[in-house]
Amino acid sequence: MTDISLIDRLLDVIEHDIVPKTAEAVAHGNKLFGAAILRKHDRSLVLAETNNEIENPLWHGEVHCLKRFYEMPKAERVDTRDALFIATHEPCSLCLSAITWTGFDNFYYLFSHEDSRDSFAIPHDLKILKEVFTLDPGGYNAENAYWKSFSIRRLVRALPEAERKRLEARIGKISARYDELSGAYQASKADNDIPLN
Repeated sequence: MTDISLIDRLLDVIEHDIVPKTAEAVAHGNKLFGAAILRKHDRSLVLAETNNEIENPLWHGEVHCLKRFYEMPKAERVDTRDALFIATHEPCSLCLSAITWTGFDNFYYLFSHEDSRDSFAIPHDLKILKEVFTLDPGGYNAENAYWKSFSIRRLVRALPEAERKRLEARIGKISARYDELSGAYQASKADNDIPLN
């Protein structure tokens, strides 16, 4: 059975911790992908971050979050096996590898690779999976020896109607904000030097 309070918490973190950082980063020319790390035991926030490809094209939202996580004093970090990893968008091949190499046993995401391509006009995740790894869309193992991944939207679709409708309305509100951020990014991306903008 899906933990409704967990879904609410994940959406809280996206809406209140990741989106504000993303809005600021998009204003500087970055893409709209972000990530966060929570403690499993109480779901408290360890760190939220966002894309910083203007500084380095490798600083995708998830990778930049992990970079900042390992810059924290060790005493302030949580063991990755005791943490939840949240990505606003389904991680690309680079970010999937980074999550794996850092020892997380899970990640949750809101928007799919297809959403990144179709709603946000950023098709590179699916193109790279096909061109570099010869994998069809979604061609990675969503559950494997390292981690299990969870689509927040898929979890919501499996809920009883009242909770599903409430959470879908929340997701709709968050999606509308990401549509605004996407428009701002697309309008300014010609001025950045991100290789795959």
